[in-house]
Amino acid sequence: MTVAGQAVSGEAVSGEAVSGEAVAQVREFNRFYTNVIGLLRGKYLETPYSLTEARILFELAQCDRAGDDATEVADLRRVVDIDAGYLSRILARFEADGVVTKERSAADGRRQVIRLTGTGREIIAGLDARSASQTAGMLSPLRDEDRRRLLDAMRAITEVLSESPAPRAYMLRAPQPGDMGWVVQRHGAMYAEEFGWDQTFEALVARLVADYVTNSDPRKEAAWIAEVDGQRAGCVFCVRDNDEDETTARLRMLLVEPWARGLGIGRRLVDEVLRFARNAGYARIVLWTHDVQADALRLYKRAGFTLDSESPSHSFGTELVDQTWSRPLT
Repeated sequence: MTVAGQAVSGEAVSGEAVSGEAVAQVREFNRFYTNVIGLLRGKYLETPYSLTEARILFELAQCDRAGDDATEVADLRRVVDIDAGYLSRILARFEADGVVTKERSAADGRRQVIRLTGTGREIIAGLDARSASQTAGMLSPLRDEDRRRLLDAMRAITEVLSESPAPRAYMLRAPQPGDMGWVVQRHGAMYAEEFGWDQTFEALVARLVADYVTNSDPRKEAAWIAEVDGQRAGCVFCVRDNDEDETTARLRMLLVEPWARGLGIGRRLVDEVLRFARNAGYARIVLWTHDVQADALRLYKRAGFTLDSESPSHSFGTELVDQTWSRPLT
């Protein structure tokens, strides 16, 4: 099987009109979430400090933990992005409460630096513990799938509004309970959506997966699940081509989710199959695919596969050209 076609992404035009419905939806979310985390209950997390004051303490703690015991006031204001006079009043209160000390910079007498005191570190530790407890209380009742959806949505909001998407790392792992059902479901859904294939394709994948689970030989066969941020993002299988041929492996059921393409997952999955097949003693590897899988075909060519044969067929409710590709492993 093959990787489905590359998703097409678009970019909004600067200055594009925003609908009133979109504005109302964002405002509704803001009202909802401020209630969820209790920002309208007065002081933050039932402490003597406002949300702004707690944020300033958090930033001071970040510098302190990084080994910078002194933070310049100008740098703090730039990070927190608040009025200079407002910040000055907050820092004066912190100094009066014994939370920080304030002095002139040794490097530049025109600048002021802030240092946390022992009392300040204790207050921050308490704030961190309360915040972590509140967040755990919000997440703990959720099912794993719902928790992943929530965290993915939060990550997306952060990336879109900051205009600086964080690089996404991925990992490969062995299949776990529930993964095989996902392999069947995602093959059926993705190929129906992207290529219009019918349920006979999903039925084929279900038979292949069932055969692997029931009869696979771990010395000669393996499967991998790709994960991005804890979410399944792809899969691939390496199996014996047939019982009579101990020298030929088959690459099967390679898939990468549309949202995870562009991270190099497809290439890495193919490389893992080739590495495993060599170590398992195979001399050759083959795969079956179709001419419509343009992106997958480029991937296979880069991995050293060559086209052996092709023939037209009516499969999965549509007209296709079946192809067999292979490459030596020695």
